Amino acid sequence: MFLTASISRSLSRCALSHCRKSLPARQKSGAIAAAAAKAASRGFASAFQPSDTARKSIAVDHDDWEDDKPPMSKIDPTCIVNSHTEWDPLEEVIVGRVDDATIPEWHVSGKAVWPAKHWGMYKEHAGESFPRELVMKAAEELDNFSQVLEMEGVIVRRPEVRPGDFDRPVSTPDFESVSQLYAAMPRDVLITIGNEIIEAPMAWRSRFFEYRPFRSLIKDYFRQGGGWTAAPKPEMSDDLYVPEDKWQEGPGRFVTTEYEPVFDAAEFTRMGRDIFVQRSQVTNDFGIEWMRRHLGDEYQIHVLDFEDKNAMHIDGTFIPLGPGKVLVNPKRPCITGNHKSFFTYQGEMKEYALPDMFKGWDIFVAESPVLPESHPLYFTSPWTASCNVLLLDEKRVVCEASEEPTIRKFKDWGFDVIKVPFRHFLPFGGSFHCATCDVRRTGTLQSYF
Repeated sequence: MFLTASISRSLSRCALSHCRKSLPARQKSGAIAAAAAKAASRGFASAFQPSDTARKSIAVDHDDWEDDKPPMSKIDPTCIVNSHTEWDPLEEVIVGRVDDATIPEWHVSGKAVWPAKHWGMYKEHAGESFPRELVMKAAEELDNFSQVLEMEGVIVRRPEVRPGDFDRPVSTPDFESVSQLYAAMPRDVLITIGNEIIEAPMAWRSRFFEYRPFRSLIKDYFRQGGGWTAAPKPEMSDDLYVPEDKWQEGPGRFVTTEYEPVFDAAEFTRMGRDIFVQRSQVTNDFGIEWMRRHLGDEYQIHVLDFEDKNAMHIDGTFIPLGPGKVLVNPKRPCITGNHKSFFTYQGEMKEYALPDMFKGWDIFVAESPVLPESHPLYFTSPWTASCNVLLLDEKRVVCEASEEPTIRKFKDWGFDVIKVPFRHFLPFGGSFHCATCDVRRTGTLQSYF
């Protein structure tokens, strides 16, 4: 269906002199952060109101700008790390590994998103490996996917999975967990914005150390001039979560509190200077605000709301396909803004409400997945199969080989479809977009609105 819709900052940015923001912007962020810390005891909302000192700092910074405009971008398009959208030509990518994937323990943070029919598995088999045959077949599909990308001219890098990374108990001063999870989804833990790779703090205790298999790659990119920032690591104490006996599923009911900033990287989707995010079961307002301040005035972060009581990761719900084009999940309509489109889903007329900035954009409605209900999906819904696609550029898109209705639609929409089998990987919670993190796409930072 097609509708025409009328831890802290850690290290340097790319090449230092080319990619750092101006000093006044740094001073401004520091003043606001200090004000936030001072006000923390007064609650989350008041903590983000800058003090008089911070306001003066901001005013001084603005006085330094000609005609009250932000400084020119310091982003270097020749940097080893360079990506601004979901659709610019892909040059280099990280593809995950599913080796040694381990069943996480039962926790209210998982209860908020895991399909109910699999709850027993988490309660009874936490710390055990996922079915060996399934892991092996998923690993084969990842290897094949990597080869396909290489044949399409993309450089592929893979994380380093070591024995004991996931299948042994871990503890911190604030929590204990029987295991970690996997290194299958680099999109969840890493996001490239401009010349910088940002490590997400995550929100599940079973994913606290998920950055580790990717660290050797990130260090290598840093040595070559790429930027690297690790978001503040959360405590993940009980204060971060609504107690299981008090949490109830429903619209706007989130299992994470505002105790500290948390987010998964896959909650953000990039359209040049405009970045879109949803408040979800793994991403709180505190985390969104951290990202907003970290990126500064060069970017605008927009929060979208969807009809999704189990919200987790925007890339199965709202997927940019190019300038003026976006793929949407009809089961999770957007309820943000006054710009409305209408479509029919399962015999019912649905309304899709986006901010006015999307006037003139084409809204592509995803086809229902053909993945059978009996297929084991331990973390996600079947919509992952039809929505979680990967764009190699504005024309080429990677789709799951069995999703024929989706493939036909993309061809009708003018895309060249690359069909790749991924049925055995889907049970682990993602498809092609989740299984990758683009490091470099040809392109420059632009505004598409």
